[in-house]
Parts: sequence; C-alpha cells; structure tokens
Amino acid sequence: QCPLTTDHAELLSMFRNVNCDLQTNGVIAPGTAIGMGLTNAVSKLAESKTKSKVIILLTDGTNNTGDISPLTAAEIARQKQVRVYTIAVGKQGMVRQPVSVLPDGSFYYATVKSDMDPATLRAIAKTTGGKFYEAASKRELEKIYQDIDQLERSKLVQQNHSQKYEAYAPFAWAAFVLLLIEILLRLTWLRRIP
Repeated sequence: QCPLTTDHAELLSMFRNVNCDLQTNGVIAPGTAIGMGLTNAVSKLAESKTKSKVIILLTDGTNNTGDISPLTAAEIARQKQVRVYTIAVGKQGMVRQPVSVLPDGSFYYATVKSDMDPATLRAIAKTTGGKFYEAASKRELEKIYQDIDQLERSKLVQQNHSQKYEAYAPFAWAAFVLLLIEILLRLTWLRRIP
C-alpha cells in the first residue's frame, strides 16, 4: 500500500520494494484483478474533499480474476467523480519476463504471451474522463508520469506552524545574579584583600 503522496521518488522506491510472497505462500492466487483494484482505490478516494481525485492504473495484463469487471469499476469511478489514467506497460505478444525467483535470489526468465488489453484500458479512461497511455520503456513511462503531472496540477496548501521559545531568559537572570554577586564582593569581602 502507498499513502497519497506527491513524492514521486518515494513512490518509485515503494514500487521497487514490492514483494509477492503472498502469492508464493498460496495466500493469493495469481492473476490481475483490475476491476477489484480499481474499485478499492475509488473507495479510498470517494470521501476525499480534494478538488481533483485521480487514480493512475498501471498494468501489464488483462483482467482475469476478481468479482468486479473493469468497466463496472470505471462506472463507479465516474459516479464518484474520480478520473482514471490508464497505462499499459510492456509489449503485446511473446515477451521475456521473470516467472520465479531462484534460491540464490536471481530470477528465472521465460518467454510468455503478454495478454495486455488496451481496449479495456481505453474504455476505463474514456468513461472516467482520464487518458490512456502505452509505455514500452522506462523512459516512456517517465514521460507519461510527467504528462499526467502537467494535466493534474493543483495547488498544495501547506500550513507551517512554528512555536518560538525564547531561551535567553535563564541566561540573562544568571548573568544578572553573577553581576550582583561580583558587585557585592567588590564592595565587601574583596575590598579587604590587599
């Protein structure tokens, strides 16, 4: 999970640390539940008071699991006034991708059929007032994020609260007391010493 943020570096860092141990341990089944994921994201944004509610849906596959279809989820997003930008990453057809992690930590690659569904992603974006993108490289993906960032400009209101604490008072009192002691000593005890 990622909190709502405008810190792109932190978001990319969180993506790099994604771990699919739940799948290898049998807790979740393999597959892509675009409709379920989109509905979950919309429910998180539904009560937000922000002017612009946006979801970026990034996928390399097609919806092949889950109880909610992507188009139903898109309609829910439209009703809640959430705009969805969809990004299809990778290439269509046969692609080489990691399919498992070996005991030494390296990846085992296999050539598999990429089952991207750009038509559904276009429909989601169109239904919600978003935009559809395709990215075949890291550079293209960065350009897409910059484009979305330009489309979704909003003012960020930040309130700073600072509390001033004057630390000079104890030192001023200590200096005043020492000055009084010095004056008293000069007028009394130190006056006797030749």
